[in-house]
Amino acid sequence: MALRATTQGTSRIAATLRRVARPFSTDAVVESDYKRGEIGKVSGIPEEHLSRKVIIYSPARTATQSGSGKLGKWKINFVSTLKWENPLMGWTSTGDPYANVGDSALAFDSEEAAKSFAERHGWDYKVKKPNTPLLKVKSYSDNFKWKGNPQPEN
Repeated sequence: MALRATTQGTSRIAATLRRVARPFSTDAVVESDYKRGEIGKVSGIPEEHLSRKVIIYSPARTATQSGSGKLGKWKINFVSTLKWENPLMGWTSTGDPYANVGDSALAFDSEEAAKSFAERHGWDYKVKKPNTPLLKVKSYSDNFKWKGNPQPEN
């Protein structure tokens, strides 16, 4: 009896969380009157991080993947100049608290949402347009088609 009550309570909490939880990028676009950098000033971010430079880009598909799951997403990465090489191991170290934030957390569904987020936090941004390669449609059987007699080299 106690186990059944526990699973019902857990499923009820999970259902509530699913209803409340929203994707991050939908929260980023807010239709309101705001001044540039207004959110950054009231969020408790230190003054030296309020005027950061960021790059907004759409990440390319990895070389080992052929799926299209992450295509069309936009990310924000901070431009970091506080890097040095660790003398013991040779790893790159950084003193920047935002060095890895863009890779894991700041993902958006559209370029406009990313721009809006950067403007509200007072960050100067540069947009890198996605470079999508043109792929020729071909099938596996094209490798074995008769292409005519070999042409002599001139």
